[in-house]
Amino acid sequence: MALRNAVMAALLEGEASGYDLAKAFDATVANFWMSTPQQLYRELDRMEAEGLVTARVVEQKRRPNKRLFSLTEAGRMAVHAYTAEPLGKPAVIRDELLVKVQCLDAGDVEAVRTAIAERMEWATAKLARYERLRQRLLDGRSEEAYFAEAERIGPYLTLLRGMSFERENLQWGDMALRRLEQRTAALRADG
Repeated sequence: MALRNAVMAALLEGEASGYDLAKAFDATVANFWMSTPQQLYRELDRMEAEGLVTARVVEQKRRPNKRLFSLTEAGRMAVHAYTAEPLGKPAVIRDELLVKVQCLDAGDVEAVRTAIAERMEWATAKLARYERLRQRLLDGRSEEAYFAEAERIGPYLTLLRGMSFERENLQWGDMALRRLEQRTAALRADG
């Protein structure tokens, strides 16, 4: 998947500045797509040159002017075409923490334990942020009412997947820390 597809997905919410898109990425699509602000701005420029987005300049008195981007009809057609494409291979996990866990028997067990605990703290914080977003999207409605009434359900479905992913990170982290503690206790008893 190209960054442009994630940008177009974010712009389905409506007109946004590059800064707003970067914040939106962090709050929404970050659970399945990461991008730096620099990558995002470069991609917006390319997309504008290709006619997928249009930008208008908003003058601001005490700040630099900002550009607000929106999808063009060509951009909406590109979204439609993208969703019709067959999927590529499933995503591969590339996670430095898992490499460290793989090496822990020959490495610094305490450092790996700390890294797992830090990942769990990160997952807990993301879950809290996702839950706040979920409550904003639901706006007092049940999920059933949301799915029946909402104009767009894709953002909610991807949010649920991100929440599931972070819950799994917490479950795995809890299990891994318990197993490390059991292993450490057994080695102490034998040693």
